[in-house]
Amino acid sequence: MPICYVSFGSNWEDRIGNILKAISLLKKIGKIKSISTVYESEPWGVESQPSFLNGVLKLETHLNPISLLRALKNIEEQVGRVKRYRWGPREIDLDIVLYENYVIMLSFLKVPHPHMLERDFVLFPLVEIDRDIAYPITKERIKSYAERLENRLKPYCCILLDKA
Repeated sequence: MPICYVSFGSNWEDRIGNILKAISLLKKIGKIKSISTVYESEPWGVESQPSFLNGVLKLETHLNPISLLRALKNIEEQVGRVKRYRWGPREIDLDIVLYENYVIMLSFLKVPHPHMLERDFVLFPLVEIDRDIAYPITKERIKSYAERLENRLKPYCCILLDKA
């Protein structure tokens, strides 16, 4: 089954509760292989809002990228995400960061995620769970991109995977 990496984030209401609910729902669409540390980070894009809890997980799924995107949007809705404004506060945000070695450039889906190389809250958790992964466009290791960014993340908690 294909392997993809999904970033998650929450900065509204019960941040960790929102993330745990999303992870529980993600288990219904595939097998979670690993989850990074959950980090607290400053908002990106719009700074005048509460800090985020962010991380990345590795997901094995039978869903193709478009079906996965639909499933992630459905999970966001089930967790209670309210549409506000771009890069504004959110109960949960789930993004496909990478899907296998695919490069997809559609109006509604871009993989790899177009802003991933600018975001410490994506790159550092991604390297944490897969040190050898490469950026599909350049074939350069994600680790080398992370080394060029300032890491301003604060470890917040770890989520243990149920091995059953």
